[in-house]
Amino acid sequence: MNQKVIPITVQGPTKQRRRMAPKGRRVDPKALTEVQALLGHESRQRDLLIEHLHKIQDHFGYLSSAHMAALAQEMKLSQTEVYEVATFYHHFDVVREGEAHPASLTIRVCDGLSCEMAGAQDLLDKLPAILGKDVRVIHAPCVGRCEQAPVAVVHQNPVPNATVDKVAALVEEKEIWHHPEQYIDFEAYKERDGYKLVQECYGGLRDVESVLKIMEDSGLRGLGGAGFPAGRKWRIVKGFDGPRLMAINIDEGEPGTFKDRYYLERDPHRFLEGALIAAWAVGIEEIYIYLRDEYHGCRALLTAEIEKLEAEPPVSNMPKIHLRRGAGAYICGEESAMIESIEGKRGMPRLRPPYVAQVGLFGRPTLEHNMETLHWVRDIVVKGADWFASHGAHGRKGLRSYSVSGRVKNPGVHLAPAGTTLRELVENYCGGMLDGHKLYGYLPGGASGGILPESLADVPLDFDTLQEYDCFIGSAAVIVLSDKDTAVDAARNMMRFFEDESCGQCTPCRVGTAKAVQLIQKDTKWDVDALADLSQVMRDASICGLGQAAPNPVDCVIKYFPQELA
Repeated sequence: MNQKVIPITVQGPTKQRRRMAPKGRRVDPKALTEVQALLGHESRQRDLLIEHLHKIQDHFGYLSSAHMAALAQEMKLSQTEVYEVATFYHHFDVVREGEAHPASLTIRVCDGLSCEMAGAQDLLDKLPAILGKDVRVIHAPCVGRCEQAPVAVVHQNPVPNATVDKVAALVEEKEIWHHPEQYIDFEAYKERDGYKLVQECYGGLRDVESVLKIMEDSGLRGLGGAGFPAGRKWRIVKGFDGPRLMAINIDEGEPGTFKDRYYLERDPHRFLEGALIAAWAVGIEEIYIYLRDEYHGCRALLTAEIEKLEAEPPVSNMPKIHLRRGAGAYICGEESAMIESIEGKRGMPRLRPPYVAQVGLFGRPTLEHNMETLHWVRDIVVKGADWFASHGAHGRKGLRSYSVSGRVKNPGVHLAPAGTTLRELVENYCGGMLDGHKLYGYLPGGASGGILPESLADVPLDFDTLQEYDCFIGSAAVIVLSDKDTAVDAARNMMRFFEDESCGQCTPCRVGTAKAVQLIQKDTKWDVDALADLSQVMRDASICGLGQAAPNPVDCVIKYFPQELA
């Protein structure tokens, strides 16, 4: 037991009594035995705390104080460390002593903007009465299936285009949907020349400098939202002394974003090969994949395919691949918060400098990438930089995977030239607007990217094209609004999301998001001056991009939709 032992001295008339006891809750022997049985022979290393918390919750349905205390002793951590991590993440149900256990079944109904527009509130209103007290129905932030809105999650099963009847029918169904029925598995991928490029790289048939040059010349930028040039990032991380690590971000929590899930469900080895090529070029020793907890089926799929890859590695010196599970925290899409979570901590963004490239995962230089960025590496290296750069529209270069949801006939991931406009996306890729709906506005970059009116639907959608309109494309999460919607309602939905998802580390974001919700919630007579002051403080003083970008929806309503505030 590593807990600090506090000598307790009791003064008495005749003697002093010393009691040696650990500070904090005493560990229940039964709970300790149960935790030890669940963990088995698995490592108790510090960075596996979240993984072990998941094991306990998956088995018992919640996290009791007794089990958390037992886990703390087993992992040689303080009980405070375990408790603060467990209570940070949305998907952990912490039950304190004396509290009632949660219902045996929890149904999460997504109330992100796309789902709200499709009728999520109706599900939230009706399901509790129909399903009864033994079922808990709660709202959830975006679950990454915006093209299937509205979505509910039952027994870890996503229910696309959910209705009350569809959800009720699944309540008795215990089987978890492990993965899509059809995807390119390990054998099928190899038959399509999969991992041939990895063998060429590791086997000396390609040199590092030529591959770095191809990546730089292609113009590929980080597709998680920040847009930093991928080839330049490889060169920067390579310049720091090893050992170096890689962290792959598949925690796409931005409302409206689902492209990573789309590619992962269909061609998982494409990004794995890209990761191995990047690891070779940069000199990476180990790879950590961080997958959002909402993607249960993808996790089963990816676990199985990584096992196949490691059982039959394409090269003898392939880096070790670790798959880590998120626990419901939008903030962990921020690279340093993700790294904190991989290390088994609360997902709190780090102050910078130093940057992740220099001091990242476990204090080592770290190459951090979004999954889709790595998805394109194989094609770019094989086909050449000019192939990727030759695509583009309206003066832009490259390809973009636009996640489109909202009031269109064919929502989904649409691969189009970078710089495609919203109007072109709707008309040429999405089959037009829904019948009876007229284009009114759109969000070009999810919750944080702002809101633009129909009059700006011909602006090229790419990095660096939307800043003059006080918006940005981010991960290309496009949500289309019609004349049946209002920008005010969209902004309210987004601000509630940011209030829920703020990690609370810095006051401008923690207090600012809550205050913004209060100021815009009651009516359309907004205090524009107060909102402008609040926006400026949040942008200037928030630690990370969540607080800095959170005011965007409100600012855009004031700037582009003044008629709604009249």
